Amino acid sequence: MKLWSKGFEPDKMIEEFTVGRDRELDMRLARYDVQGSLAHIKMLESIGLLTADELDVLTSGLNDIADMIERGDFEIASGVEDVHSQVEFLLTAKLGDIGKKIHSGRSRNDQVLVDLKLFMRDELLSLVRAVKKLFDKFQTLSERHKNVLMPGYTHLQVAMPSSFGLWFGAYAESLIDDVRMILAAYDIANQNPLGSAAGYGSSFPLDREMTTRELEFAELHYNVVAAQMSRGKTERAAAMAIASVASTLGRFAMDVCMFMCQNFGFISFPDEFTTGSSIMPHKKNPDVFEIMRGKCNRLQSVPNEIALLNANLPLGYNRDLQLMKDIMFPATTELIRCLDMCVMMLDHIQVREDVVDDPRYDYMFTVEDVNRMTLGGMPFRDAYKTVGMQVQNGEYKPTRSVCHSHIGSIGNPATERIALKMQNVLDGFGSRL
Repeated sequence: MKLWSKGFEPDKMIEEFTVGRDRELDMRLARYDVQGSLAHIKMLESIGLLTADELDVLTSGLNDIADMIERGDFEIASGVEDVHSQVEFLLTAKLGDIGKKIHSGRSRNDQVLVDLKLFMRDELLSLVRAVKKLFDKFQTLSERHKNVLMPGYTHLQVAMPSSFGLWFGAYAESLIDDVRMILAAYDIANQNPLGSAAGYGSSFPLDREMTTRELEFAELHYNVVAAQMSRGKTERAAAMAIASVASTLGRFAMDVCMFMCQNFGFISFPDEFTTGSSIMPHKKNPDVFEIMRGKCNRLQSVPNEIALLNANLPLGYNRDLQLMKDIMFPATTELIRCLDMCVMMLDHIQVREDVVDDPRYDYMFTVEDVNRMTLGGMPFRDAYKTVGMQVQNGEYKPTRSVCHSHIGSIGNPATERIALKMQNVLDGFGSRL
């Protein structure tokens, strides 16, 4: 049962090799395939290729399939090549020859392009929502712990005073840059390819601007060849956004693993959120964040996979592009799971408030004392030399007081400004969030 059938069936091994996991992955496209078909038939009626009665019958039939999908009763039957075929066969089985009319003026190429654009658009919105939850959690923790000091490091050497508020707030603000990447990918996905057919348009008088409005795309892929070329480019942009978020989250996971170890001891979690050792009874392992770090590192390879899959492809559709679903579909799911898990873990994070009382952190206050002398009138270089000699001679005694006042510093992490900065980016998604 194939839409392209001409009276023969391909070799079984050929079919299994070329179809691959498409039936399984296409289940995630089912609702979008119906959505695209509903817009397409409405346009076909407007240009006279369907009667008003036929439109009503087809619309009702597609809505029944949409309900089936939402109930979880939809499946791609054995021997049916893909989701597009299954929807059309269900419609034809119920309505007869009228069902066959939904394919007029389109190809499976632009049909799958529409499905993928709509799917990717929703996936990116889901990713933004997950990022926003983590952002809000970081913001809350930043404000709560803005005056709780912790060591800051350069070259992994104790450097200057920082605060837990700055640590959490830094990751909050960094996520804003990641959301900018998601927004860019969203804008690329939010263009309508329907009507490009196999990549070279159609002799039917298609109203492509109508389907753009019906599917609530922001813009149209005007050039039909450019519409086909967008497959791969859309996924590559989304992959870059996924990798950007994964980079931020993976780096935070590394911090947590490091700060949990006994040599640091800055943070901890309740026992039930850690794992133990089969031989060492004292162990509390940060397995959640180690797995998170590993997953995020893998996700950062997704843009490279997409780029290599698209390398040296000639103009027009090529079957290689089918394999992008194997890469992209699990990637968004995996990243959203990691983000949700991070939020859940941060609900239970325990911050140690007396970290800097340890003498090993005495020297991180040297800059504070140099600055204090400078503010008192001593030239900076003289103050630097004075404190440096105290350190050299073992005479340095830190004051252990921090007086930062500028925006974005200890005690003033600018959480409200950062929240506004995030909101300004989120506004770019319009009313969909």
